[in-house]
Amino acid sequence: MSTVDLAPASSRCATGLCAVAVVVPARDEEELVARCLASVAAARDLLAVQRPEVAVAVVLVSDSSTDRTEEIARGHEGVEVVVVDAGAVGVARAAGVRRALELLDGPDPASAWLACTDADSVVPEGWLLEQVLLAEDGADVVVGTVRPEGLEGDRLERWERTHPEGQPNGHIHGANLGVRLEAFEAAGGFPAVAEHEDVRLVEGLRASGVRIVASDRTQVLTSGRHVGRTPGGYAAYLAGDPWGA
Repeated sequence: MSTVDLAPASSRCATGLCAVAVVVPARDEEELVARCLASVAAARDLLAVQRPEVAVAVVLVSDSSTDRTEEIARGHEGVEVVVVDAGAVGVARAAGVRRALELLDGPDPASAWLACTDADSVVPEGWLLEQVLLAEDGADVVVGTVRPEGLEGDRLERWERTHPEGQPNGHIHGANLGVRLEAFEAAGGFPAVAEHEDVRLVEGLRASGVRIVASDRTQVLTSGRHVGRTPGGYAAYLAGDPWGA
């Protein structure tokens, strides 16, 4: 079973991008990981139709999982599974990037793209295609929006009021982030931290002067839980009722 969708060599890089590495960190996500990987597969398949010259590698990194996350992920065709015991999402994402680039045979950093999401999230079908289109248009970084699931009543109303469609807020989410490999490597990659590795990376990218595009055209659905895998992650943010009373 191949973990990389490879187009014929003669058709590669016709659009400027020849490779996409998709990295998904996970820790104890047996309840949600299957739907995440199914959504990534749908996004990969659409990209293959629209950009058949682009090779795609999908890597899930199981970090310190004690449940069936790894087993479930291995049951998904086209997904490479890496296991680490770091307890740090920055380490997990970095390990996933390394493995994906190995699967892609070390692509040219200028023509390769890194797309990140999380195992508790669901990406839309056009997720990868939109990132590739933005990259073709000159973006070096795509900062995408997320929508927490399970919001109801007043919380849902406040979320919708503070997140108007067509007005991306530029908040940084590892669940919806894309970056050109050349810029990623120049910024030092993901730091080996337990949380906020995505913010640290984008801060470094911004300081380097690359072109950063905020977009809500492929919003990612993410878990609305209030108890997360790290003390200060998105779950803690939601628990604080961030959109006001």
